[in-house]
Amino acid sequence: MDIVTFGETMVVFTPRRAGMLRYVGDFTTHIGGAESNVAIGLSRLGHQVGWMGKLGNDEFGYKIYQTLRGEGIDLSHVTFEDGFQTGIYFKEKINHEKLRVHYYRDNSAATTLAPSDLNEEYIASAKYLHITGITPLLSESCQQATDKAIEIAKENNVKIVFDPNIRTNLGSLENREALIELSKQADIILPGIEEGKFLTGKTSPEEIARVLYENGSSIVIVKLGEKGAYYYSEHREGYVSAYPVEQVVDPIGAGDGFASGVLSGFLDGLDLEESVRRGSVVGALVTMIQGDIEGLPDRSTLEMLVDDVNNDDVNR
Repeated sequence: MDIVTFGETMVVFTPRRAGMLRYVGDFTTHIGGAESNVAIGLSRLGHQVGWMGKLGNDEFGYKIYQTLRGEGIDLSHVTFEDGFQTGIYFKEKINHEKLRVHYYRDNSAATTLAPSDLNEEYIASAKYLHITGITPLLSESCQQATDKAIEIAKENNVKIVFDPNIRTNLGSLENREALIELSKQADIILPGIEEGKFLTGKTSPEEIARVLYENGSSIVIVKLGEKGAYYYSEHREGYVSAYPVEQVVDPIGAGDGFASGVLSGFLDGLDLEESVRRGSVVGALVTMIQGDIEGLPDRSTLEMLVDDVNNDDVNR
């Protein structure tokens, strides 16, 4: 297994037109969840990925399972829970530039994940364990499961990748110290610029990266949105420009796409800069299509676009 990840995946209701939800009555349904978004992105690029989680024994749970299985994700450690529902969330397009998200996930099946649900051999079989700052805030048992997964990974020399995914609605502000401690366990950390400020108190990408590096991460990549990304390791540091996007259709899931691109680069043996560049391309593609996962490219599409970027760099 190349990568194992775990967390909550929900069904997403997306309105067909802009406007406040009270005036919208027509929706499409998709699936979304930071960890499964990353899993799908990696699977489409040809990597072996496993997703662990709990789903409600309901139609939404079946929809998620069917979608992930169709994407080639290993689901051998997914269970359906009677008496608990699958979480959902609604996107709200206030206008063509402003989007809000409304979550309905309290006491969902995913919140019952516990250390006893983890399989040590399964996690130990992976090259990377991908975690986010979302899962440990879902419930006390999810926090314990996250801690256990990290412990297993460290005992078996599995590299830990941490994407903070700060969510104020889940209590990230109140749990800042816990998230800081979690960040110190990561070999690779992928904060956005605001998340970096939240975790370190610093404001510049360089300062943020150095603090997180000194805290224990060997690779720090700070996402800068339309400005690209800054990367830092013991031997290399620098900036990678963003892939050009003429119009952002849906920004949600872009960070997950970025993470899948970076990790795909590492798995393919690319150097740090090339991996970050791949992440920038994948993240940008996600913003051009409606939905969290619909814009994630397959291998041939990615290679075509990366070639375009490299040719543009040469011709400048």
